Amino acid sequence: MSASKGLPGLRGTDHIGFTVPDLEEAVAFFVDVIGCEPFYEIGPFKFDDDWMTERLNVHPRAVMKKLKFLRCANGSNFELFEYESPDQNPKQPLNSDIGGHHLAFYVDDMDAALEHLRAHNVRILGEPTVRTDGPSAGQSWVYFLAPWGMQFELVCFPDGKGYEKDTDRRLWHPVFPDQ
Repeated sequence: MSASKGLPGLRGTDHIGFTVPDLEEAVAFFVDVIGCEPFYEIGPFKFDDDWMTERLNVHPRAVMKKLKFLRCANGSNFELFEYESPDQNPKQPLNSDIGGHHLAFYVDDMDAALEHLRAHNVRILGEPTVRTDGPSAGQSWVYFLAPWGMQFELVCFPDGKGYEKDTDRRLWHPVFPDQ
């Protein structure tokens, strides 16, 4: 009998968690600007032993001040954390840093989404890039920043992507989640 590949029973991504400097500011941004729906919050969590290190790989005296769950349309849930820790690095990582990241939001209308971000004084990094060839042909994208510097991306490919002509397999897509 051969071992199967991957996690048994895997269905997909339940949530993406990230730490923000000010939970209330971040929740307001995600709800008022992005359009996510807030759910519940819990915390604080503080331990006098090594619980935080053993279970979360953070400083043993780190305090998880609060966390909040959000739902964002048809995508994954978000778990926002606000920590206080003796060894905390307050600098937001860049995409080029180890651990660098960004969240990409699929939108149906790039121009309307950009207009909305501009109306909320969100910093947009340049103009949309339009892919005309290769596996991402048909896709437009542009980065923008949260007030605390976290990187986000708008992405749109209403007529699909170039790679789709070479395979019947599909990356996950919010309009066609079962593909």
